[in-house]
Amino acid sequence: MSGWRKHSGLAVALDRENVDTDQLIPARFMSTPRSAGYGDFLLHDMRKDSNGTPVPDFPLNVVPNASVLISRRNFGSGSSREAAVYALVDFGIRVVIAPSFGDIFASNSVNNGLLPARVSEAEVDAAMATLAVGAKEVTVDLTDKTIRLGNTTIEFTLDDVWQQKLINGWDDIDLTQNHQQAILAFRAQHVAGMPWAIPVQQNDFRSAGRDTVSQ
Repeated sequence: MSGWRKHSGLAVALDRENVDTDQLIPARFMSTPRSAGYGDFLLHDMRKDSNGTPVPDFPLNVVPNASVLISRRNFGSGSSREAAVYALVDFGIRVVIAPSFGDIFASNSVNNGLLPARVSEAEVDAAMATLAVGAKEVTVDLTDKTIRLGNTTIEFTLDDVWQQKLINGWDDIDLTQNHQQAILAFRAQHVAGMPWAIPVQQNDFRSAGRDTVSQ
């Protein structure tokens, strides 16, 4: 996963609250291999009618090359399926802006390079009004945590560790490995103070057993 600091792209508004993970990708598509791409499944039952035909006035059908999605509170609620994030990323969405997110969805987003940018309800209202006349170019800056939409600059909320992960393209394992030296130093100190707390390796145990028997 590659990191990023600034993204510019078209923004569209999805004026709905409580968009859950089953709406983001219905469960019946979950058996599809990720390698096949999940973008076509994103918001499938909203974007397409019962015959599978795209709904003409649905925002992501009107602007299929949008990369920033602005929505309402509690975006990504529901189950913990990471495929909901895959669907957004595979469609081309890099940033979702909303007043609040499902906790697991937000964490999954960061681990896949997708920014869950939290802003106030009033700021979403203003952005929705701006986008009412059509898609607009938006610039999102991770470094200073700002969103520029037209002549308006909005500050978004993001955990500092999540900011670091997105900028560097890290998942949880990468983040842990970045602290490898501190982890090794702690382990050495821990072993020195409590050597009995570290399990004996199997080979060491057998060797110790042989030594005991030979005596």
